[in-house]
Amino acid sequence: MNILLAFTPFIMFVIIERTVGVLEGLATGTLVSAGLVLRDWLSPERRVKILEGGTLLLFIGLTLYAPMVDGDSWTVAQARLRVDAGMLILVLLTLALRRPFTLEYAREKEPEYVWKNRRYARMNFAIALAWALAFATMVAVDALLLYRPQLPQAIAIAVTVAALAAAMKFTAWYPERVSATTFR
Repeated sequence: MNILLAFTPFIMFVIIERTVGVLEGLATGTLVSAGLVLRDWLSPERRVKILEGGTLLLFIGLTLYAPMVDGDSWTVAQARLRVDAGMLILVLLTLALRRPFTLEYAREKEPEYVWKNRRYARMNFAIALAWALAFATMVAVDALLLYRPQLPQAIAIAVTVAALAAAMKFTAWYPERVSATTFR
């Protein structure tokens, strides 16, 4: 559940960006990200996670950058491409550092001997990779709409929903699959 909560800044960005404007959407993403980081920082049983800290840095950076380059005139595709690419880079960075972002959420609900297990780490690597593929798909459709603006926005919405739903389903399914094959 906490892993899905980490995506709240992106959901709020999309809602506000669509209804009010790009700059307002970025500012909202920044505020929601800051709230999540503050929650983890103030809570003694939580730690600030790479995904949430990186999301805050992404939104702060874009919120400061956008007004300097007339970001309010960005199209939906331009704004989404920047945000989705930033998210993809963040997830890929956790994989490159061999610290998949999903492992930090697992640590909150599993004992240490579980998340130090090599098989468990590989499972989290696969789950983080599924999220990276979802974000790569979203970046690809954002780029497609940027270069082919005549295509309907419904394509981006459908692909985004499908990519995120697939990543969520994989996140729920794969640990059960690994457990089932481990104990045979």
